[in-house]
Amino acid sequence: MAERLLLSQIIQNPYYLRSKAKGWIRKYHLGSYKQRLNIGAIERPHYGYCLYNASVLAKKLGYDRISVIEFGVAGGEGLLQLERHAHHIEKLLSLGINIYGFDIGEGLPEPVDYRDLPYHWKKGFYKMDVPTLQDKLKVAKLILGDVKETVETFFEKYAPPPIGAVMFDLDFYSSTTNALKIFEAPDTYFLPRIYCYFDDVVGSKEIELYNDYIGVRLAIHEFNQNHIEKKLGIAYHLLARQIVEKWYHKIWIYHDFSHRRYNVFISKETQELPL
Repeated sequence: MAERLLLSQIIQNPYYLRSKAKGWIRKYHLGSYKQRLNIGAIERPHYGYCLYNASVLAKKLGYDRISVIEFGVAGGEGLLQLERHAHHIEKLLSLGINIYGFDIGEGLPEPVDYRDLPYHWKKGFYKMDVPTLQDKLKVAKLILGDVKETVETFFEKYAPPPIGAVMFDLDFYSSTTNALKIFEAPDTYFLPRIYCYFDDVVGSKEIELYNDYIGVRLAIHEFNQNHIEKKLGIAYHLLARQIVEKWYHKIWIYHDFSHRRYNVFISKETQELPL
């Protein structure tokens, strides 16, 4: 009976066996980190993808250290995973990585209006145990406070190396809008293209019903409307893959067309196909 059920799952769902295999590879750390990263057989593959590719871009541009930011730390698992990914990527690419996590520390604030989806989010969700998380963190810096205020003082206080990846998990339209103001800083604090992950843009059930007029999607849309030379673009190259993971729909690439290094050539020197 069990064998018949398994066979039925494989026939009806072509990704079933692949998903199971990835789970085993992830659980038992089979193969190298790079191999696991390439097939998404790691914890939070979207974090690994963004951080690795940001690091590759940084190396091509001649940087020896970058920063990665997580907006919305909550319990801290994401920040801890960033530390683990950074540990492997630093060894692979001989590049330093600074990690910063922004959070209010007290759970979600009160929704401002309908754009913050009060039908789905409530004040106090995702409260952080600050002392416990601080004890577990090895290198990441935890920045506590209202993101509207902490973003304004971040660069002066921490003087971070160029930011190459940003993970947005603040849930609200209002909070995400404030977090996106980080891109108002001088371009010396950024790579010309930045890998961004937005957690709350797809949803998982018939509750959230995210769209372009509320929540994080609205924050992204308004950012693009309000900036002529800075844009958040969809990662079309991921959506063109043969197998499209759900998190591919959550990746945006930030472009600063006016960045002093935006036009630096980083591609292959020879691109012509032989006759």
